Amino acid sequence: MRHTSQTRREIFETRQRRRANLLAAGSTAAVLLALVLLVPRAPGWDAVQRAFFDGQIFLDTLPGLARAFVLDVAIFAWCAPLIALLGLAAAIARGIRRPALTPLRLAAIAYIDIFRGLPVILVIYLVGFGIPGLGLPRPWNSPYLWGSVALVLVYSAYVAEVIRSGIESIHECQRAAALSLGLSEAHVMRDVILPQAVRRVVPANMNLLIALQKDVALLSFIGPVEIFRQAGVYKSLLANFTPYVGAALIFLAVTIPATRYADHLLARQQRARS
Repeated sequence: MRHTSQTRREIFETRQRRRANLLAAGSTAAVLLALVLLVPRAPGWDAVQRAFFDGQIFLDTLPGLARAFVLDVAIFAWCAPLIALLGLAAAIARGIRRPALTPLRLAAIAYIDIFRGLPVILVIYLVGFGIPGLGLPRPWNSPYLWGSVALVLVYSAYVAEVIRSGIESIHECQRAAALSLGLSEAHVMRDVILPQAVRRVVPANMNLLIALQKDVALLSFIGPVEIFRQAGVYKSLLANFTPYVGAALIFLAVTIPATRYADHLLARQQRARS
C-alpha cells in the first residue's frame, strides 16, 4: 500500500512538472512571437535596423573585434590570479585575532571598505591617470599596467569579503578541536579552515570573475584599445553602431557559458549540503 502511495505521488509530481514545462514553453514562445511580429512594426524600426543591425558591417568588423577581445582576455588572465592572492591575504588579515596584529587587521578593514565603496570606473580614472601623471618612465606609465592595478584593487576587496564569509561559515568547534590537538592558529587556518572555506565560496567568486571579464572594457577610457574601444573606432569610421552589437555578442559568448557553469557549481554545492 505504501509503495502504491509513493508511486501515485511520483506520477502526480511528474504530471505537474510536465504541465509546468509546457506552460513555460508556451508563454516563452508567445512572448518571442509577439516581439518578432510587433518590433518590426515600430515606426522607427528601419532606422534602428540600419544603425544597429547591418549584416555586412557586422561581418566586416567581427574579425577585428575578435582580435581586440584577445587583449580583454589577456588583461583578465593576469588580473585574476593577482585578485585571488590579494583577496585571500586581505580576508586572512581581516580575521586576525591576535591583539599585536590589530594594525594589520584595521588596515585590511580599511582597504576592503574603501575599494568596495568606490565605483570601478572612478578607481580606474584615479589610478590610470594619477600614477602615470607622476612622470614615470616607460613602461611604468603604461595604462595597461595601472588599469590592471585598479581592477585588482577593486575586485580583491570583493573577493576578500566573499572568502571571509566562507571562513566565518566554518563552525567554531572545528577551530577549537584543531587547537585542542596542538595545532597552531596558522596551521588551523591553513589546514582546516581555508580548504573548506574556499570550496564553499567558489560559485560566488565565479560570478565575480564573470563581472571582471566585463569590467575589463572600462580600461578603454584610459587608453587600451580593447574590444570596446575598437568597436568605438569602427563606429566612428563607419557611422554605424553595429560594431557595438558585435562586441556585445562576443561578450555574451563568453559570459553566458561561464554563468551557467557558476550556476551548476552552486546547484551541486546545494545538493551536497542537502
